[in-house]
Amino acid sequence: MNPPAKKPKNKISQVIGASNKCPVAEKCGGCSYAGKTYFEQAAAKEKRVRRLIEPFCEVLPIHLCEHPLYYRNKVHSQFKRLRNGHVIVGPYESGSHRIVEVDSCLIENKTASAIIRDCARLAEKLNVEIYNEVKHTGDLRRILVRTADATGEVMVVLVIGSKYFKKKKIFTDELLKLHPEITTLLININQRNDSMILGGDGTKKISGEGYITDIILGKKFRVSPDSFMQSNHEQAEALYTEAVRLAEFTGTEVCIDAYCGTGSTTLSFAPYVESITGIEINGSAFKDALKNKTANKIKNAEFVLGDATKYMADIAGTDAGIDAVILDPTRAGTTKEFIKACGKLAPSKIVYISCCPETLARDLKGFKAQGFEPQIAKPVDMFPWTDSVETIVVLNNRNKGDKKNDA
Repeated sequence: MNPPAKKPKNKISQVIGASNKCPVAEKCGGCSYAGKTYFEQAAAKEKRVRRLIEPFCEVLPIHLCEHPLYYRNKVHSQFKRLRNGHVIVGPYESGSHRIVEVDSCLIENKTASAIIRDCARLAEKLNVEIYNEVKHTGDLRRILVRTADATGEVMVVLVIGSKYFKKKKIFTDELLKLHPEITTLLININQRNDSMILGGDGTKKISGEGYITDIILGKKFRVSPDSFMQSNHEQAEALYTEAVRLAEFTGTEVCIDAYCGTGSTTLSFAPYVESITGIEINGSAFKDALKNKTANKIKNAEFVLGDATKYMADIAGTDAGIDAVILDPTRAGTTKEFIKACGKLAPSKIVYISCCPETLARDLKGFKAQGFEPQIAKPVDMFPWTDSVETIVVLNNRNKGDKKNDA
């Protein structure tokens, strides 16, 4: 099977001099490389990946981001009312629960950023009760905005800390007048006493479908409030393109895609394998994955609701006939049990997509002990200015006689 055609080389000359001069970077802590040029931060990330991963295999040059500003399509902030009545909104100061007031953010989607700031102004104007974290009283607590680059759809989730939002109608009516580009508006009830963005006390739909739809590599993906989707659309397409290219599948493979989220990785790989099963523990993401499969008319993909480690352990002792395992876990990486299950299952190939080089290096040691030899690695700058970097590593089962990838 032929992988997707490579995109033209990055227009390096247009991005290497870009810089992030955020005035609140030190307080916010979200942009670890604020004050640096884009080239400097990308070079630092590549150096970090090389230091950690080159002991295992060759590391290819980092895939740069052609648009390193205003890329984040999932944005959330907290509200607070000051003693003078002024309502501020922004992220927590690094290592604390003190809110950093931000007028604009250089990595947030511009539309999302404008909606968030206008919500703070609207709350102040309408004298909306702001949630007090100490007393656990009040209404408006947080806001989550998700945008879809390909379709232009916008989701806004107002998170409240009480069962009822006393000024819901006037607030939501005014917000929709200010921002008619909002395609779906929801209210989520979060009465938890922790830092979780969304609560499990119910989500009510005010307008729209309750989800947005984005398009990645020609496929439609439904995204609900708490579903995982890569937060940089442009680089998500680059990531999946590179992963498929480096995997060098023949079209005959039976695959598992662990930690599959809404199925973006699963469905991106589906045209290049015989069959693929995505495993996802989040119920909302699982439902989205099923709908995404149907919307894209993909017949060789299935989805299972469950824990990836347990699923792997359950089938490890069976004759499942799995040729390849794809995994894209959280920053914490995968588990020892998952790695041991892969050893028992003995697929010919593993494609590991990681957002944390440190846990990736730790897990590669575990995979090597189970007979999987890292062949090639490719970093992708998914989150410019932050300390995060995605890395794809392809591992072959040395007991299966696979040839090393020719990158």
